[in-house]
Amino acid sequence: MKAVNLAEKLAQFSSHWDPHVVADYNANDVMVVKFKGEFPFHKHDTTDDFFLVLEGEMVMDIEGEPSRTVKAGELFVVPKGVVHRPRAEAEVKVLLIEPKGEPNSGDSGREPAPKPRI
Repeated sequence: MKAVNLAEKLAQFSSHWDPHVVADYNANDVMVVKFKGEFPFHKHDTTDDFFLVLEGEMVMDIEGEPSRTVKAGELFVVPKGVVHRPRAEAEVKVLLIEPKGEPNSGDSGREPAPKPRI
């Protein structure tokens, strides 16, 4: 058991759309990620998608609904089966929680990120 400094973990990499595991929570990976631009539209059939914005601002596009802006200090959960796309005009830093082994790309056809542990 130990505290995890998210700012220190985020300082260890500069790549975008490349989540890094910083802790385990039950059967989930707790990860930090930086992104800028758009991720492809996708869905996860068996799990919700959890986003906590640590720094910056992201937009969550939901198929058939208005886009939602999510600011630093806010979280957003996309229910399983909902087609969505996170995006950001400027770099955003986000904490993610996903079941271990869940590909971050969902059904988008994009190659899943490897999710290294830092």
